[in-house]
Amino acid sequence: QVQLVESGGGLVQPGGSLRLSCAASRSIFRGNFVGWYRQVLGKERELVAYITSTDTTNYLDSVKGRFTISRDNAKKTTYLQMDSLKPEDTSVYYCHAAVGPYTYWGPGTQLTVSS
Repeated sequence: QVQLVESGGGLVQPGGSLRLSCAASRSIFRGNFVGWYRQVLGKERELVAYITSTDTTNYLDSVKGRFTISRDNAKKTTYLQMDSLKPEDTSVYYCHAAVGPYTYWGPGTQLTVSS
């Protein structure tokens, strides 16, 4: 069983920065699909950023140029660096990993962007 745990969420002012972290209980990020999603209550979960097995990254259009996904395989951790935050980025952010036929999710961490 693999566990993912996000951290780093909180309250930040518009224009600010924050880095989310997701730690895995086992080394599963290397060579696998890793993504960050977000969900606002009452709306569908959306894919914000992902990194593939070949280290290709891609982003939701609304966060391109502001968010950066990365992973540190030695630390079994993936990160989402978020800059120039906007109120519409307010959401619960989830870490996700796909390992063969298995998928893993963290419990989520709340980000609130507000003055």
